[in-house]
Amino acid sequence: MLQTFGFSQYESKVYETLAASSEPMDAALVVKHSGVPKAKIYEVLSRLIDKGMVLDTVSEKKKLYAALPLPSLIDKLTRQFQQDMEQLAASLTPKRVVDDRVWSLKVDASIRAEIKQMIQQASESIRIMAWSQDFADYVPLLLQKEREGIHIEALVIGSLETGLSNVHLLIPSKEHKGLEKSQLIVADERDMIFAGEEQGQWQAIKTSAQPFVKFFADYFYHDVALSQITQKHYDLLFGDEDIRKMLVRLRY
Repeated sequence: MLQTFGFSQYESKVYETLAASSEPMDAALVVKHSGVPKAKIYEVLSRLIDKGMVLDTVSEKKKLYAALPLPSLIDKLTRQFQQDMEQLAASLTPKRVVDDRVWSLKVDASIRAEIKQMIQQASESIRIMAWSQDFADYVPLLLQKEREGIHIEALVIGSLETGLSNVHLLIPSKEHKGLEKSQLIVADERDMIFAGEEQGQWQAIKTSAQPFVKFFADYFYHDVALSQITQKHYDLLFGDEDIRKMLVRLRY
């Protein structure tokens, strides 16, 4: 039966011999009663000691061996079996295969549908940026995800009341009138979509490739930081002609 738990025939014989004895035994006695060859006995005893199945001691300059009591062995094997099953279950858990390709997508309705799908599938966090007219379409879904405990951070270009807990607003200045719209979502630090409008046509990229995901996550916070700095020091920054020209050239 011990062999069904992964112990060798020699290990099983040595443990059975020691467990049947009321007194500790030296190696010679173990060889005599177990039938394990003398040339193998110390190797087998050493393995059993390492596995915690045999205890050893030195008495009167003689090394003696005793079996781990049967109740203790049963408890040990039960715990080990449970741990092995948990490891097996963990190792067999389906792994997410990352698709690191960059997909292109066109048409406003399709892009919005993909962004909504990404919001619905998020399980940990969402970073999202859009102009107010586009952002309003996502607010109901975002509110639902926030109620579910998903961390949401948003940057809205323009004025919009969302009801979300963590929203940054940027009101474009007069110099920003020529800006073309864009949208960005990074979900679970794992997937992202970036969409832009050019000459009235929307096109987007979608990917799980980590270099792009990390870049656009930083890109999001770049815009958040710029919007907060600009709003807090608007008169100072836009009062300086050189700084003003540089700021209005930025995407936001």
